[in-house]
Amino acid sequence: MPNPVYVAVDTTNINQAVALATSLKGLVGGVKLGLEFFSVNGPAGIEAVAGLGMPVFLDLKLHDIPNTVAGAMKGVARLAPRLTTIHASGGLAMMKAAVDMAREEAARVGRPATKVLAVTILTSIDQAAMAAIGYGGTVLDQVKRLADLAEQAGIDGLVCSPHEVAALRAQVRKETVLVVPGIRPTWAEAGDQKRIMTPSEARAQGADILVIGRPITGAADPAAAARRIAEELGV
Repeated sequence: MPNPVYVAVDTTNINQAVALATSLKGLVGGVKLGLEFFSVNGPAGIEAVAGLGMPVFLDLKLHDIPNTVAGAMKGVARLAPRLTTIHASGGLAMMKAAVDMAREEAARVGRPATKVLAVTILTSIDQAAMAAIGYGGTVLDQVKRLADLAEQAGIDGLVCSPHEVAALRAQVRKETVLVVPGIRPTWAEAGDQKRIMTPSEARAQGADILVIGRPITGAADPAAAARRIAEELGV
């Protein structure tokens, strides 16, 4: 099977990002670049990493009124990352505007369409944080509610904690891609993630893509750490 691991390259230094991605080519399935990286390096930074020939997951977590998100998605679509993100809590109209624009602009400029993923509940948020925000019910209740809304918007995939994967796999369309952060091998520290699971456990629950950062990027030998995870997954 294809390698499901996207390494989260959490740096704003474009040279470091390119060097790390280069060292991991063939050992991971793709590279995730986030808002910090994009805010410093912009489209040129994305293109520099994409130029290595590795799939790019541009994790921006857009959340605004529908028109603004559609406008931002128009620019993202021109860069043609494999994946990008919006917040499901932005609502049905916002998500639909993002999905429609991603597909329309990709067709207009003749580039592959970026898969738009809806973030349900961040993995840094636990039940206590949910209550403080004002969300009623359990974390799983809210994740399932947002997932249903995202499906109505025609979203390509969902981002959720590994602990919601099994429930969502039973709820959503078969083709919906489930992308899971909060992945920590048994030999790695949890850090600030609250709802975590090992790579093998998450795959067994039905995760399609595993986002892994510090267990790889913070290792003394990132390539060796990535290789170890790949071996544990049997890829």
